[in-house]
Amino acid sequence: MNEYLDLFGTFAKVGVMTFGGGYAMLPILQREVVEHKGWATEEELMDYFAIGQCTPGVIAVNTATFIGQKHRGWLGGIVATLGVVFPSLVIISILAGLITNFSHLAWVQNAFAGIQVCVCVLIFNAVLKLLKKSVVDKRTAAIFLIVMAGSLFLHISPVWFVVVSAVAGILLKNLEERAAK
Repeated sequence: MNEYLDLFGTFAKVGVMTFGGGYAMLPILQREVVEHKGWATEEELMDYFAIGQCTPGVIAVNTATFIGQKHRGWLGGIVATLGVVFPSLVIISILAGLITNFSHLAWVQNAFAGIQVCVCVLIFNAVLKLLKKSVVDKRTAAIFLIVMAGSLFLHISPVWFVVVSAVAGILLKNLEERAAK
């Protein structure tokens, strides 16, 4: 029972501290799940984020579900999912009542502008951390550059980038191994 409470509490903590969506959640998830709890490795967390990106639903919820399921089975997945969404449900319910009454005030608009900038920085830091761990050789650098260029110039679903990157990773690694023989 304590394991499930720990799962719920950890993901509730992540959920309450995250503003700006799943990408802003990455540094907090990394700290809590990888560094503090050891429930996943950094590579697993990146895999969960990639899968969460291309499956239906919210990335943060999908990632919490994957980690909870890995750690404590299907019930752990449910508990982690409930933990990550619970703070949002409470906060949004409270804010929904307040925001309509105060959204016209300059200080509220300025606060939201400041929060947006902060979220951009959090996402940028998460991207840098992922970049350092993911782009480790010529093969991964090539995939990174191609996907980055594609995402800038093509307007296609991110699912295609994930699928093509997976296939490219397999093919390039096989070619690399054959060349080494």
